[in-house]
Amino acid sequence: MLATPRYTLVLKIIVIITLALPHSTCAQETTSPVTLTIGQAVENALRNYPSITVSQEQINAAAAAIDLARTAYLPRIDSVAQVNRATRNNVFGLLFPQSVIPSISGPVIGSNNFGTVWGSAVGALVTWEPFDFGLRGANVSAATVSRTRAEATLKRTEFEVSVATADAYLTLAAAQETVRAAQAAVDRDEILQRSIRAQVDAQLRPGTDASRAEAELAAARTQLAQAQQAVDISKAVLAQFVGIQPQQIILSAPKLLQLPSNEPIRTLDAAQNPVAVEQNAVVEQKKAELQILEKSYFPRFFAQGSAYSRGTGPNVNGSRLGGLNGLLPDTQNYALGFSVTFPVFDFAAIRARERGQVATIRAETARYQQVTTDLTAQWNTALAMLEGSRKVATNTPVQVSSSNAAVEQASARYQSGLGAIVEVADAQRLLTQAQIDDALARLNVWRALLRAAATAGDIQPFLTGASQ
Repeated sequence: MLATPRYTLVLKIIVIITLALPHSTCAQETTSPVTLTIGQAVENALRNYPSITVSQEQINAAAAAIDLARTAYLPRIDSVAQVNRATRNNVFGLLFPQSVIPSISGPVIGSNNFGTVWGSAVGALVTWEPFDFGLRGANVSAATVSRTRAEATLKRTEFEVSVATADAYLTLAAAQETVRAAQAAVDRDEILQRSIRAQVDAQLRPGTDASRAEAELAAARTQLAQAQQAVDISKAVLAQFVGIQPQQIILSAPKLLQLPSNEPIRTLDAAQNPVAVEQNAVVEQKKAELQILEKSYFPRFFAQGSAYSRGTGPNVNGSRLGGLNGLLPDTQNYALGFSVTFPVFDFAAIRARERGQVATIRAETARYQQVTTDLTAQWNTALAMLEGSRKVATNTPVQVSSSNAAVEQASARYQSGLGAIVEVADAQRLLTQAQIDDALARLNVWRALLRAAATAGDIQPFLTGASQ
């Protein structure tokens, strides 16, 4: 039976409501604002940024490598069991070592036919290296140093992510302050434009004044749009670290709008910076690998024991026992022994590898020295930036105050007919720039402090001071 139009309409409404309700709920959840201090932003980044997970898993892999190196101290037990049905033809002669042709034990019986018999074998071989002149210990040490390097890499990654997140936070704060100043400029220009338009309509001012006021307002709106674009871009950059949608981010940074206190900056210890710590771990890893090479040109001693049993279907005279004879391993043997191996002609190759490793150590040591040198230069630059930023920040309030006075004076002159619209427009642009400079000056002091803390290798004091 066909559905009535009314019944069809009811069904459509139910479907639409069913689909719309979860979607609107989800949209509300994903767009709810999240207020972040700079410290909270860094904490989110340390939890969410993928590169930190990569470094953590590298530590787990390095820890497993240590366990693997320690297994070399344990005896090795190899076992085998097999059953076969094969011919029994055996001949005198030599074969070079290979893995293709199976070997046949027993006397040469002079037969050459395709008659087959059963064969079976089961056995075990225990091999143990009682001493090794320090080779296994060197391998364990190298694996341990490798884990230390992985831990240093994790700390360096966490540190770099923290610094990048804090810098993105400061950039967003600066962009928002620029938007506030640009919006204030638009508001002033709108008031000025309406006032002049009214005077022009009353034929108290020439039409050129209205055109100039409209041009200034359009320029201010363009500047505001550009500032809002900078905010959106800054939010996108910060969002990649904190794991939050850009439109959800709201900053809570009242302390960043104030000048930080003039607390003394601690001295630089470049060796404590996570970048230098990681590079030093690289040097130690290369030294540990060199010790492995130095322990390689020694004899290897192995204590061995074997027990096995075999079964076979033919007799010594070549006849076959028939039936299931040979399926049961019924002939036993055991053996105890001591083996020594020594790669006599590996001396030249090992020495060449040692020379290459020594050169690598020198290169990594030089890279460590380069890291500390660069950190010292960055520290001096950060101090210079901090000093200059503080000087600018103490001067910008004077600039704002003077610009405000200039706007008031230019507006009064224009209203009294003693000044031109150009003077008012120039004064307002100067005030907008002064307000932007004043807001950015304070943030630049914080940015210089962040750079100094990043060079020192510890930004936690900075985060504590900026989040209070």
